[in-house]
Amino acid sequence: MGSSAFVQNMFRRYYAEDCNIQDFMMATEKREFGFVLFKGGMLRHKNFKDQRELALFLKSYVPSDAYYSCAYYEDPEAEMDTKGWLGADLIFDIDADHIPTSCSKVHDEWTCAKCGFAGKGVVPEKCPICNSERFDETTWACEVCLASAKAETIKLLDMLIQDFGFSKDEIRVSFSGHRGYHVHVENEAVKTLDTVSRKEIVDYVYGLGLDTGFASSNEKAPSKAGFPTSPRLNDSGWRKRLARGMYDFILHAQKEDYGNIGLDKKTIETLMKNKNGILRSWDDVGPYRAVRNVGFETWRRIVTSCVESLTAHVDTVVTTDIHRLIRLAGTLHGKTGLKKVDFPIPELESFDPFKSAVAFKKGTVTVFVSSAPEFRLGDETFGPYEKCKVELPTAAAILLIRRDRAEVVEKNV
Repeated sequence: MGSSAFVQNMFRRYYAEDCNIQDFMMATEKREFGFVLFKGGMLRHKNFKDQRELALFLKSYVPSDAYYSCAYYEDPEAEMDTKGWLGADLIFDIDADHIPTSCSKVHDEWTCAKCGFAGKGVVPEKCPICNSERFDETTWACEVCLASAKAETIKLLDMLIQDFGFSKDEIRVSFSGHRGYHVHVENEAVKTLDTVSRKEIVDYVYGLGLDTGFASSNEKAPSKAGFPTSPRLNDSGWRKRLARGMYDFILHAQKEDYGNIGLDKKTIETLMKNKNGILRSWDDVGPYRAVRNVGFETWRRIVTSCVESLTAHVDTVVTTDIHRLIRLAGTLHGKTGLKKVDFPIPELESFDPFKSAVAFKKGTVTVFVSSAPEFRLGDETFGPYEKCKVELPTAAAILLIRRDRAEVVEKNV
């Protein structure tokens, strides 16, 4: 049995025996569903009257990936321009692909599709050799990647609850099954928002257009009297967020932290010597006027760094698309064989995707691995592997196969 047939057979077993499609979404009958098939192509414009009918479909067709629309339609099975859009939930996709991480230089690779020049880390906009903009990418989701995605998700949830006023009951959080998390808001107030309005929400979580009073390092530095008003800890929205971020940064910053944002040795010494006074100043004049010889450019660098650390990196296209299809919770991700898992917000910090999202927990299979970094599934660590034959648990083998890093040699399940 070839690798693709083996994986499809395991997916079939999962949907027949283990898949649990819970009644987690509102108005199932008004959603469009789409499925990527193992034989190729995508089946769209499907509709189901309830979760039971959907589960039967999954058992019969065994897709590699299953999706449903964030939108509600009068006729979900019609073509897009005649569906009759009724509204859409607010969706956020937090993916490690959109978050700068040091680990990408270790496990992510790219190759120019035109000249073959290759490199590691973030894919360049253009090939440095031939200027081509087409690349073949090989990515990986490691513990650092997913920890970074989780941190961004936590920041986003705090904004949605504290700044936008959504309740925890209106928000669902999911591990996507691959490199990140989904946040899904079902609320009547957002249902009819158009693309422009959703873009404004994205701009807010990214801090785009935020006026901190430190717009440019090229501006002539004003006197202390001309400084912007310091954000206060009891402000609201982004000003409160920025005040708390700055307070925590100054409270915990070491010399190297200040050095990383470009401050000189003398300024760093002044800031650290006067740390307590700066922290107390939030109850009085504010930090910008708290210390002599700490000027406009220093505070601009601190503010800019804090804003960057406080923003939530989300996929802007997903949130602004009012017709978007999003992966169906409880189904398998075709690139990993891991499950998309829904869980309550309080469980996010302790959630372990490499344990909770493992779908296949029985059997082993022998595969030939071309190349794979060290990785963990459950309580076991595997690899690194390079051009070798190895017997692996089914979940680990499927992960490598679907990442184009291994092929089946012998199945023992």
